[in-house]
Amino acid sequence: MRFSLQLPTDRVDAADEFVSGAAIAEMARCAEQAGLDACFVTEHPFPTDRWLATGGHHALDPWVALSFAAAATTRLRVQTNIAVLAYRNPFLTAKAVASLDVLSGGRVILGVAAGYLRGEFEALGVDFEERNELCDEALAAMRRAWSEAGLSLDGRHFAARGNSMLPRPAQKPHPPIWVGGNSQRAIRRAVEQGDGWIPFPTAGLASERIRTAAIESVDDLAARVAYARERARAVGRTAPLDICFAPLGLALHRRDEATPERFGALARQLAGLGVTWLALGLPAKTRGAWCERVREIGATLLPAAREA
Repeated sequence: MRFSLQLPTDRVDAADEFVSGAAIAEMARCAEQAGLDACFVTEHPFPTDRWLATGGHHALDPWVALSFAAAATTRLRVQTNIAVLAYRNPFLTAKAVASLDVLSGGRVILGVAAGYLRGEFEALGVDFEERNELCDEALAAMRRAWSEAGLSLDGRHFAARGNSMLPRPAQKPHPPIWVGGNSQRAIRRAVEQGDGWIPFPTAGLASERIRTAAIESVDDLAARVAYARERARAVGRTAPLDICFAPLGLALHRRDEATPERFGALARQLAGLGVTWLALGLPAKTRGAWCERVREIGATLLPAAREA
């Protein structure tokens, strides 16, 4: 079992504490020193005010934020969780990923998804109804851009007529691609086009808000994993599929609740389903409190869960 920790770069309400170059560097170093395997950030370039007023959040540009985290560390992997592929031309995304992978020494994990916030698509000039097709197209186009010279490819909204991209990613053939989402379509995309899958708990979230299938329990996750395995058999996939999931129902900031015994037991249960990474989120009022709890998690919870 490995662990990816969210950097709270969405905390624009406490920007001095969490949203600065110095803050990102300090938090990334803390995560690395505590034994975490990766850190991640989310993406929302231009969310709607309505969504923000009902629980949504801002976010730094993921490539910029993760470059600061990578520059401050030597081992910690840097992950998008997630990048919405349809928001950009796929070759711009491919260039950002390759650049970050080269400069970080091959530490990128590319988490992607089709996206769900219609108002953000509209503000960015992207057809919301095309999001799945654009996501699939981008995955194929990026792979080719990372490996081919003189690429010729016609897309829905682009035409490459003999184009090349250097430098290529440090990881070969490319950084691992993890596909986010709980729907059967997202699972098929992960199995058929990805190296990993990022399902997420939906307890307390309205289905119309997130536009994906509910995963409110370990049993719900088990049913989705079973579908992924069925799909893998159907398409002849033999390569392992990383699964990155949150420790469902366990508040890590509560020391009385997130005990080594409970955390270890949950990690073993999830590992039994095929989960290989735990995605951890940690609320805190100050950067100092956040770092203190991260160090405690590294000293007490991670050893209990690594046995999984």
